Amino acid sequence: MSEHSANPSAAAATGRPRAVKAVIPAAGLATRFLPATKAVPKELLPVVDRPVLQYIVEEAAQAGIGDILLITGRGKTSMVDHFDRRPDLEERLAEKPDLLAAVKRTEELAAIYTCRQPEQLGLGHAVGYAESHVGDQPFAVLLGDEFVNLSEPLLPAMLELQARTGGVVLAFFEVDPAETKRYGIASVEPAEAELTDIGEVVKVTGMVEKPKPEEAPSNLAVLGRYVLPSRIFDAIRRTRPGSGGEIQLTDAMELLRSEGVPVHAIVYRGIRYDTGMPLGYLQTVVQIAAERDDLGAEFRKWLVDFVNSDASGGPNT
Repeated sequence: MSEHSANPSAAAATGRPRAVKAVIPAAGLATRFLPATKAVPKELLPVVDRPVLQYIVEEAAQAGIGDILLITGRGKTSMVDHFDRRPDLEERLAEKPDLLAAVKRTEELAAIYTCRQPEQLGLGHAVGYAESHVGDQPFAVLLGDEFVNLSEPLLPAMLELQARTGGVVLAFFEVDPAETKRYGIASVEPAEAELTDIGEVVKVTGMVEKPKPEEAPSNLAVLGRYVLPSRIFDAIRRTRPGSGGEIQLTDAMELLRSEGVPVHAIVYRGIRYDTGMPLGYLQTVVQIAAERDDLGAEFRKWLVDFVNSDASGGPNT
């Protein structure tokens, strides 16, 4: 069993419900990828032969989440189309069972719902639009530009931790101290002893957005995964615009923490893919292609030849 796996019976003993819905905020303009994202949502950019968004939905489905709300914006209806049925395509693939199975898989991963965010006023603002869909139950939030390796799952442990504590659950990963200025950074202390069987759990005592290295309380950065109680919606309504004049989810979570809501986090040691910027996207494509059973060996050989040829000034073929 993975160190990030969970024991469902422990959550059941608390009497609290386990989150079964997820929200994926995906309304941004993705200006870093223009002009490609003028017509194609960033979330649908392919990583080999699957779009980024499918990897994220697969991550949620693997954790037992079968209900997903996409917070969308203008020009992003194709995200829903990707998970819709295509009877015409399925008919043409009738004699290509592998391709047919791959297409049908997108239809069967989860029930996909959408909600339009008219203008982008921050992550907290986007999450607030999920209230009518989520109701009074806990839910997961998965950012639309990063995902983890399915062989090293993160969400099951987060869902378990939230069911036990009833509070806010985050995910952290370690960064080089010089890189803290790029991330939200947390101050932490050891978690309660009864939570340590879940994994590497810490109790969050505060969060700082993009601190200078010399001012950072730790090197633990926030990964784009959250499991939140429904109380977050009231906190979002009470949160004033913060960084960039936007309603920040971090500020709403900090408000709950200041009012006594427990905030914990899983420190994730697995592989994290960040497709939010062109360099990270390219690194993700290369890494996943190199690991594929059907492509990896040939691709790695080509990549080595390409790098060696380029370094020596030879032909880049």
